[in-house]
Amino acid sequence: MNVISYDNWVTRCNPLTKLTMIPCFGIATAIFPDVWLGLVLLFIILVLAAVAHLLSSMIKMMGAFGVPISLMLFVIQGLYSPKNRTYIADLGFAKIGLEGMLYGANILVTLLVFLGTFYLFSKTIYSGRLSATMNSHGVSSRLIYLLLASLNIVPEMQRRVKVVGQAQEARGLHTTGSIFSRFRAFVPLIGPVILSSLISAQERGMALELKGLGIIDVKATSLVESRDTKLDQSIRYGLWLFLISTAVISFLLRING
Repeated sequence: MNVISYDNWVTRCNPLTKLTMIPCFGIATAIFPDVWLGLVLLFIILVLAAVAHLLSSMIKMMGAFGVPISLMLFVIQGLYSPKNRTYIADLGFAKIGLEGMLYGANILVTLLVFLGTFYLFSKTIYSGRLSATMNSHGVSSRLIYLLLASLNIVPEMQRRVKVVGQAQEARGLHTTGSIFSRFRAFVPLIGPVILSSLISAQERGMALELKGLGIIDVKATSLVESRDTKLDQSIRYGLWLFLISTAVISFLLRING
C-alpha cells in the first residue's frame, strides 16, 4: 500500500477506527432514503482528506470514477426508471424523470462514500500497526495476513503492469499511441502480469507457514505498538450509534412515507 508519511490526527488515528468508518458511513448512506445525508458524509470525508493532505488526490480519484458512473446512472435511471412520476425534461424520444435522477444521485453518492472512506483508510494506515491492532483484539494471524495481502493486490498489480510494460517496450513492443496500438500491446502485456500474480499468490501461501502463522496455543507478539486511546474508542462507539440511529430513522421515514 502506498501510505502517506504526514503526521496529523488522521494518520495517528487508530486503524480500527478508520476501518469502522467504512461500513458505518457507507451503510448509513445506502439505507437513508434521501441523498443529503450522503452529501454531508462526503463533505466530512473530504475534510478528513484535507487534514491528511490527500484532498487533491482524492478529488482526482473520485472524478475519474464518478464522472463515467454518473453519466451511466443518470441516463439509465433518468430515462427508464419505473419510479419516474415527475418529468423535468422532454427529449422527444424519451423523458427525464426527477425520481430516477434522484435515485441515481443516491447510488452515486453511496458509491463515492464507500470509495472515499476506503481510500482514506488505505492511504493513512501503516500495515504493521493495523496488524498489531487486529492482533490485540484477538483476530487470527492467518486472517490478518490474508487481509493485508488483499489490500496490497491492486498496488502490486499496478507495479507489475508498469514493470512488464517497460520490459516489453525494451523488446521493441509499442505500448503507446492510438487505441488500436494499445489494444495490440495489451495481449502480450496481460499474460506475464497474470502469471506473475499467480506465482505471487503461491508464494504468499507458502509464507503463511514460514512466518509461523500455523503455530497454535502460542500468543503472537508485535514490535509495533498499537495505541487505542479513549478518543478512538469514543469515535467508534459514536460511529456505531450513528449507524443504528440512521437505520431507525430510515425505517420510520419509510413507514410514515
